[in-house]
Amino acid sequence: MTAKITNKIVGYRVKKAEPVEDQTKAQAAAAAKPVMMNETIERPDFLLGTTYKIKPPIGEHAMYITINDILLNEDTDHESRQPYEVFINSKSMEHFQWVIALTRVISAVFRKGGDVTFLVEELRSVYDPNGGYFKKGGVFMPSLVAEIGAVIERHLKAIGLIESDELSDVTKRILAEKRAEFEAAQQPSNDDTASEYPANASLCNKCSTKAVVMMDGCATCLSCGDSKCG
Repeated sequence: MTAKITNKIVGYRVKKAEPVEDQTKAQAAAAAKPVMMNETIERPDFLLGTTYKIKPPIGEHAMYITINDILLNEDTDHESRQPYEVFINSKSMEHFQWVIALTRVISAVFRKGGDVTFLVEELRSVYDPNGGYFKKGGVFMPSLVAEIGAVIERHLKAIGLIESDELSDVTKRILAEKRAEFEAAQQPSNDDTASEYPANASLCNKCSTKAVVMMDGCATCLSCGDSKCG
């Protein structure tokens, strides 16, 4: 292609091609940038799945919650496991419509990416107008939706998106010693909702478990270790 020069030439500059080495570095830097979860990522043929079983006392049948995860940046320093979708199955058809709606909304939030841990607080804040229930172990659940939120929280802790607040070995040993002091007074029960803690224990405001007892004149939770005396 030719171009007609109509003005007087007053100077010139030779444009140099970018060195191959610099091009290679730029391409490597772009390739090293980790892929973040976003809605444009297509569903792969294989996902890592975990299924959790819950048996709320308000229902006749158990519910099975399956959370599938996608593995991003596999075999790199930025490898991460992110939740991708959730399914809830049960023999009971009582909650079919809202369960399907809930799973679709949660799955959409998962695929959107970003910080999805806010879902746990939102779900666990849902209260049943008819009152909640105590699940096996004496843990209070304000609603069935809240227990689904507790399962999602458990899963997010397992894959490292939420920091686990597990007790130290020393604290566990101390609580085990305190619990042993009450074992003689406990009566065996076949009730699935029965607590493994003393029958006269009260509800803990921190972990929602009926495990608070008076120890040396101080209210202490045998589940999480919370104490009014510090």
